[in-house]
Parts: sequence; structure tokens; C-alpha cells
Amino acid sequence: MDRVVVALGGNALLRRGEEDTFENMYRSARLAAERVADIAAAGWEVVVTHGNGPQVGRILLQQEAARRWIHPMPLDVCGAQSQGQIGYLLQVTIGDVFYERGQERPVTTVLTLTRVPVDDPAFEEPTKPIGPFYEKAEADELVSERGWVVKPDAHGGYRRVVPSPTPYSIVEAPVIRSLVADGVIAIAAGGGGVPVTEQGPRLIGVEGVVDKDLAAAILARDVQASTLLILTDVRRVQRGFGTENATDIDRLTAAEARELLRAGEFGAGSMGPKITAGIEFVEGGGIRAAIGDLDDAVAVLDGSAGTTIVAS
Repeated sequence: MDRVVVALGGNALLRRGEEDTFENMYRSARLAAERVADIAAAGWEVVVTHGNGPQVGRILLQQEAARRWIHPMPLDVCGAQSQGQIGYLLQVTIGDVFYERGQERPVTTVLTLTRVPVDDPAFEEPTKPIGPFYEKAEADELVSERGWVVKPDAHGGYRRVVPSPTPYSIVEAPVIRSLVADGVIAIAAGGGGVPVTEQGPRLIGVEGVVDKDLAAAILARDVQASTLLILTDVRRVQRGFGTENATDIDRLTAAEARELLRAGEFGAGSMGPKITAGIEFVEGGGIRAAIGDLDDAVAVLDGSAGTTIVAS
């Protein structure tokens, strides 16, 4: 049986333009659960991973609002909290879908740690904005109190920025491999996983954000998946995206994809990380990566929709 890592984009838990209410998150999780169940019903062993941007942002905002009364937790703890929150929503909705279809399939969420290099240059130059916006006086106070790096934001105000180190392995991969081999649908590495560094035998959590798409590629490699399926809210990858000359791309080799990346075809904050993840996965031994719309999940997986990336 083939194994696939299904990477759910932010729209899996919150559709564009929707408020981040529990009801909207639950409804979106239910829609994602339908597609995950479709993939499993087609005979695939399934590992699910997901983003956590809006959710961890909410957790940080709640902490900052209450910081005069409770001690804020560090970012690695907040990331772990978001894995539990989103994992819960996906776990119960995927289970519900199988129950309603008269099928039984165990589902579990694995709190996941992602190894990053202790000497990664990203720790010296934080670039990833996270959490709420601040006025300058408040930002200066937080820099003084907590040693944060805070920078002006393009949308106004000031935001904390944290490192985004490069992942190189998933700590719980052997456990996840065992689970999926036994027929369990495993939800893992949410939000890229909690970044940790190795100090001898110990794993030390660090404050940073691992790119979720790169982490998905490492997860897919480490759990020995044949396919990395990245589901978002676009039908296909495009050349000239956003222009009147935009054209769909059905298939790319890793070399072609890398050349288009170098030419600036894919935005660093949008499709770029997904293309990079696809390249990393197939060049690391994966059979193929596929990118497409969540609603077309099975068709993207079988190659009749979306964009496929292969090694050569």
C-alpha cells in the first residue's frame, strides 16, 4: 500500500475572508476531513500535516492580552498548544466522517518535534513576523523586558520577528511510520512541528517557526512516503500568476521547477515554499510531489488535476 503525506494549507482550518471563530474552524476542518477520508478510502496509508499560522497567532494574542495577570509561555510551548488544538479538530472530524460512512479507521494526533541545526544562521537574523501588532512604546518595552527582536511591519505598527531555521529530521518519525503501517491515520508536525536542537542526548525547544511546507517534505521523507500532497486553495501552479498571461502548469521536473524559482516565478510568501518543498522531497528520494486545490484532493493525487513535480 502506498503512503502519502497530506499537507493541508491554512484554508483547511480557515477559509479566506472568514473570521476565526470556532464554528468556522470546525466547518473547515470537516471539509478537509472529507477529503482525507476520500484519500484513505482509495487505498492510501495517510499522514496528515497542517499549518497553524492563524491559530498560534491567536494563542500569542491571548497571552499578550493577559500578560499582566499570567506568565506568558515561550513560543515553542505555544506551538505545541496549537498542534493539540488543530489536531483535535481534525482528529474528531476525520473520525466522524469514517463513522458516517460505515467504516472504522483509527485516527491519532502526534505531538511532533522537528530537529533544526543549533548553528543555523537563522538564529542570528530573525525574519519571521509572529503574534500581535504593537505601538512603538510597547514594542520597546517588550524588547527591554524579554529580549525580543521587534521590527516595523509593512502593514503598520511593530511585530516580533523570530528565527525560521531549516528542518533536517522529525523526532517522532519512527513512531509515525509504525502507526500508519498499522492502518492509523496520523496527524503530525502541525505548523512545522516544535523546533528543537540536539544538545548531547537532550532535545531543547527553541523559539522559532519552521516553515510548514519544508517540514512536510522532511516528514514525508522520514516516514517513507512515496508522495507528498500539498493541498491549498489554487487549482494549479501557474506561470505569470496574477497577470493576464497566467498559464497553468501540469507537470514539472525538479530542475524545471528550480529554474522557475530562480526566475522569480513563485512568490516567497506564497507558492515558493511549496515548490521548494516539492523539489526537496523528490530529490531526496520521493516519487512525486503534487500541489492543488483541497476540493480536488483525490484528482490531484492521481495526477488528473493540480501540478505534479517529479525528479526527472
